[in-house]
Amino acid sequence: QQSDLPGDSDRISPEIDVQGLSRTYEVGGQKVLALRGVDLTVQRGEFVGVVGVSGSGKSTLLHLIGGLDSPDIGEITVAGRDLRKLNAFQKSLYRRQATGFVFQSFYLVPNLTALQNVRLALTLQGVYGRDRERRAMDAIERVGMSHRANHHPGQLSGGEQQRITVARAIANRPRVLLADEPTGNLDQSTARSLMQLLDEIRRESEMTILMVTHDEPLARDFCDRLLRMSDGSLAD
Repeated sequence: QQSDLPGDSDRISPEIDVQGLSRTYEVGGQKVLALRGVDLTVQRGEFVGVVGVSGSGKSTLLHLIGGLDSPDIGEITVAGRDLRKLNAFQKSLYRRQATGFVFQSFYLVPNLTALQNVRLALTLQGVYGRDRERRAMDAIERVGMSHRANHHPGQLSGGEQQRITVARAIANRPRVLLADEPTGNLDQSTARSLMQLLDEIRRESEMTILMVTHDEPLARDFCDRLLRMSDGSLAD
């Protein structure tokens, strides 16, 4: 797939390179420092987990790397793209082409089937026609849900719905998958099954995964590295 963005990376550069990242929000008239001078390097194909209590800055970090928000200070380079140099249109392309997102909530459209939900995501990413149909079905098959492709979200278990959100996230073959508490709504057995799926996908495709989670024991079983976020700072 051709990219309209500047600066495709070579394999030597880190897939995610964050330097000196800080972000402050105003909440109820008070300034809250969500991130303070965060540095992070993730190599291509790595599965890195970030753990920490609620409010420690984990999701803020993920949103900044995903281009959903902008830092006050700092540099973010992902898949060779310097996010500071992207205009609004280029940043939108970056989110659609280079990254995929999986959240704790499934955000599936209830009146669409599983397959139609994945097709919709591809349409919004600018993929149409036979290419869209093939990619959508490939993604559904990859997460083991082809037998449920024509079911609506309300007919699926929580684990099945989260597999569809993974299919939606990987359908456009992103370089980086950003996962925000992906197992948060799942029981332990289903959570482990989902983590195994994510691990298989990244090993097959060299996809890089950055995941924030409360479930440190589970993350430790699957991640190459675990980092700890505390009070807006990151440590091994």
